[in-house]
Amino acid sequence: MKIVCVIPAFNEAKNILQVVSAVRSYVDEVIVVDDASRDATANLAEQAGATVLRHVINRGQGAALRTGTQAALKANADIIIHFDADNQFQANEIPEVIRPLLTGQAEAVLGSRFLTKKSNLPLTKRIIIHPLARFVNRLFFKIRLSDPQSGFRALKSEVAAKIKIENDGMAHCSEILYQLFKNKVKVTEVPITVTYHNYGQSFGGGLKIILDLLIQKLIK
Repeated sequence: MKIVCVIPAFNEAKNILQVVSAVRSYVDEVIVVDDASRDATANLAEQAGATVLRHVINRGQGAALRTGTQAALKANADIIIHFDADNQFQANEIPEVIRPLLTGQAEAVLGSRFLTKKSNLPLTKRIIIHPLARFVNRLFFKIRLSDPQSGFRALKSEVAAKIKIENDGMAHCSEILYQLFKNKVKVTEVPITVTYHNYGQSFGGGLKIILDLLIQKLIK
């Protein structure tokens, strides 16, 4: 059983060493996709023991996840974890997230900030962006989950091979959800803890995600 963690990273020199070091304790390989960072992200990730792939130009988190997931499949991963580079997720929760895959309860596991554990979500995310994203997912994609935009997920390799991430930006989260449900994948949510050090996504950015989802719905 080979477990590979994919971490998209852009200008995360401040956090990447700590994140990779923590994650390596729970997986067999860490793949960091450096999305054309202008700092020492790539070098520090290599120092921490990660396999580092580099984009020549900044393409966005969705594109970085696509690159990393394809690399993990080529490396014969059995389970692929998506994890953020900004030190908001807890590496020690990885065993909880992958457990439903190991026991056969699920084929895909999504971390949720809205179940039993507490996360310090910024007010705008909590009362506007996430409720609106949930509404869009339910109305247009018939998806009913507590957390519509979590970047902490685990997929069996055969499921990851079916997921085609086409959105290079942040709307890839809902794109992945849509494809999981479209392919009738057995999905479950697991509580996770998220600690926000910075408000990484602006209100305008959150609305852009929702707009991207609506456009995606219209062209399908």
